[in-house]
Amino acid sequence: MGERQADTRQTVLMDRRHLKWPALDVVERFLMYCCGISIIGFSLCVLFDILTRSIGAPWLWLQEATSLFFVYGSFIGIGVATRRMDHLMLSAMTDAMHGSIRTFFEVFNRLIILGCALCMIWFGGLNFLHGFGSFRMPSLTPIAWWYLTVPLSGFFVALFAIEQIVNGLRNGFETPVTDADARGFQP
Repeated sequence: MGERQADTRQTVLMDRRHLKWPALDVVERFLMYCCGISIIGFSLCVLFDILTRSIGAPWLWLQEATSLFFVYGSFIGIGVATRRMDHLMLSAMTDAMHGSIRTFFEVFNRLIILGCALCMIWFGGLNFLHGFGSFRMPSLTPIAWWYLTVPLSGFFVALFAIEQIVNGLRNGFETPVTDADARGFQP
């Protein structure tokens, strides 16, 4: 059990656990791995694109692969950032608040995020469906496969926003004080 918990701590952020369902830790870990693969894929594609162009024998498909890794990495990262609360949010303002006023603003912030996620799902889905009429060169792959990441990302953002709203209303949004916090930071 201890080994598995140590593995979880490496990829799943343990901060604000009272706002997270343990069942979604697997999803967060999977999305983090996908982001890592996308970053590595993007970096390698850029490297090989530069090298092959420098020697005068460019691999034209690398442009498509680079953009695909970039788009998927960016939009998957949006979902992960929502779960990890690493996204842009007015958290500094709400961290100073307490009680019902904090609950109001925390829920309000997450409802705004949820609204954006629903727009990503709806309009991203429409773009995905319309993307089968446009094609990437030279492979002639429908651009819809690049657009697919928008509604997928919106789904994860919505899921994680709902998770935080439900758990925040149930457990409170304030981070519980642990013994280590009460004693102060001990290096």
